[in-house]
Amino acid sequence: MRGPLDGLKVVELAGIGPSPYACMLLADLGADVLRIERGDVDADHESTWEILNRSRPSVAVDLKNPAGRDLVLELCEQADALIEGFRPGVTERLGLGPEDVAKRNPRLVYGRMTGYGQVGPNAQRAGHDINYIAVSGALWPMGRKGESPVPPLNLVGDFGGGSLFLVFGVVAAVLSARTTGEGQVVDAAMVDGSASLMALSHSLMNAGFWHEERGVNLLDTGAPFYEVYETKDQQFVAVGAIEAKFYDELLRGLGWDASDVPAQFERDSWPATKELFAAKFREKTRDEWTEIFEGVDACVTPVLTPREAARHPYNTAREVFSLDGDIQPQPAPRFSKTPGAIGRSPGKAGSGTREGLLSWGIDRQRQETLRAEGAFG
Repeated sequence: MRGPLDGLKVVELAGIGPSPYACMLLADLGADVLRIERGDVDADHESTWEILNRSRPSVAVDLKNPAGRDLVLELCEQADALIEGFRPGVTERLGLGPEDVAKRNPRLVYGRMTGYGQVGPNAQRAGHDINYIAVSGALWPMGRKGESPVPPLNLVGDFGGGSLFLVFGVVAAVLSARTTGEGQVVDAAMVDGSASLMALSHSLMNAGFWHEERGVNLLDTGAPFYEVYETKDQQFVAVGAIEAKFYDELLRGLGWDASDVPAQFERDSWPATKELFAAKFREKTRDEWTEIFEGVDACVTPVLTPREAARHPYNTAREVFSLDGDIQPQPAPRFSKTPGAIGRSPGKAGSGTREGLLSWGIDRQRQETLRAEGAFG
């Protein structure tokens, strides 16, 4: 069975970080994606470690070579979308900008992934996830009281505010193009996306329920019932007992009743209550606490390492990860009738040139001509 995006054809001008992840998501769900990048047309098919490049062939094309550029334009004639993650203006200089492509296929959706967007004072400025979420206001609240903000890996800018908004935008624009016959540019910026992810925080601030001081609020480790606690064996458990009924179960599991600690939402007592909770959780190991709260709606779970998570019963029962060879997450979300799948292992750059182009109608004789013209680098 093919995924729900079966029939969607995408040309990917390979970049790093969020644009490859976006194309992985599309390919996992059945889209026919050609990853165009510098590579060796004769590279073997041995798998690589780069999970973000899975489920699609890598096609070696020299975008600075006229024959390579023209090949990409030709592929765009049959594509629904093109995705690129370069700085603003790069594809225009290559002759592969939105206007160049629209002349060949006015229905094509042109997905662009940047940090600061296509326009604005920072458009040409270099940056990474940490910079984009710093500017959007998403980094400031992440951390404990009296301490510096803590970067959340590169999950919020690159993948949350970047890849997911790019995928959402491209699929939405393709649906529009199929109705109107007109493609458009999707300008996905990590500043924009990570700012959007802060919608709830802004709502709480607008209502006066959230203070701009770090580490004193409901979800930023300010509350004792939404926190990570160290256990006797130097491991950790996560507590998220916000609702009263869950908080009651938490206290019961800890061997307390409501009279043993201050009222749940008595904010002035939160620091002292956290100390009580911290001391209690240090009395047992992580696994002992896990057993105590197993099957109890107290919102208490063990904090697992990535490798532990891959083999933990919680996740093996649901097959969250593929354990066949290299460990990697399975496609998400899940579909009842058209499930996604890992279409192929990530390959060396250029290793899928012949079969990838053949599947898009570029026969072997034409490929040899393109090679002689230097299209493959």
